[in-house]
Amino acid sequence: MATIHLAILDDYADVAPKHFKHIPNLQLDSFPDTLDPSTPAGLEALAKRLEPYPIVSCMRERTAFPAELIQKLPNLKLLLSSGNRNAALDLEALKERGVPVTGTKGDSPSKPSGEFDAPPPPGYSAVNQHAWALLLSLCGRIPQDDRKLKTDAGAWQNGLGVSLGGKTLGLVGLGKLGTAMAKVGVLGFGMKVVAWSENLTQEKADDAARGSGLETGTFKAVSKEELFKTADVVSLHLVLSGRSKGVVGARELGWMKRSGLLLNTSRGGLIDEEALIEALKEGGIKGVALDVFWQEPIPKESPWRSVDSWAKSEVVLSPHMGYVNEGTMNRWYQEQAEELERWLKGEELQNRMA
Repeated sequence: MATIHLAILDDYADVAPKHFKHIPNLQLDSFPDTLDPSTPAGLEALAKRLEPYPIVSCMRERTAFPAELIQKLPNLKLLLSSGNRNAALDLEALKERGVPVTGTKGDSPSKPSGEFDAPPPPGYSAVNQHAWALLLSLCGRIPQDDRKLKTDAGAWQNGLGVSLGGKTLGLVGLGKLGTAMAKVGVLGFGMKVVAWSENLTQEKADDAARGSGLETGTFKAVSKEELFKTADVVSLHLVLSGRSKGVVGARELGWMKRSGLLLNTSRGGLIDEEALIEALKEGGIKGVALDVFWQEPIPKESPWRSVDSWAKSEVVLSPHMGYVNEGTMNRWYQEQAEELERWLKGEELQNRMA
């Protein structure tokens, strides 16, 4: 049997190979450095990299596959993605080419291997967990104090933390993730919750509260301006679209309290980056915690790489880790390998995206 070549893209933590290595006659090539096809040079570099491969494994929304790239990959026969959707893929172009695209469910395997943690149980949000980890790190000055204690022999209590008890949590978006954030705020910290999105009504907010086991009226639907002016913490939970891009700009940042905190674990494009940087340079808000950025991975020359040198506000950053946990990542690659085996045997694929 001829050797089959598989390109593994953007596997930053080198999780994938062990899940594919048992497949006979499969040659694995990993490319952990992400190439951006949004520029002509990036498009050509990525096309040159992938042109020889009939099978490509990609991680959701890391490397984009626009139509222009797909046209330059005549040998592509199967694209293995992760999650149940990937906005970075031009699925119509892939359909036209007849390239099947598979996703993953992230459910627990029927026969756990014991080699890695199981994925989070159904209904549990790892993104919500990470959102609170970021917010609590910002409020407790944990990254700053950890760094100080490890690098300065005389460092001790160099700043003041922020208490969340009884504060107002403002949610831009009250879908599944926004509601999960709200529930923890209410039950864990006694916070008041206000929420806004273009289509949010009080009736929908009440439905979200009851669905969380909370009383009607616990979540209050307000105007966008009221949310930004009254919230002590503003947390973003919208899907990025043409309508939501830049939903937080200079005006909204100007509405926030100077003691306000901003949290984004959704998508970087929801915030006007230049406006946020200006607000942080001026100390216009107390702090920000970001897990998502306008370009990912962050370029070496990005201002976020040197934020401590220019920001007057507190800043806590993480590299889009909301969904990146041991159980989920391993299970996703395990599912990709299972789909590849089905494809090689001519069997029906179980989680088709296209």
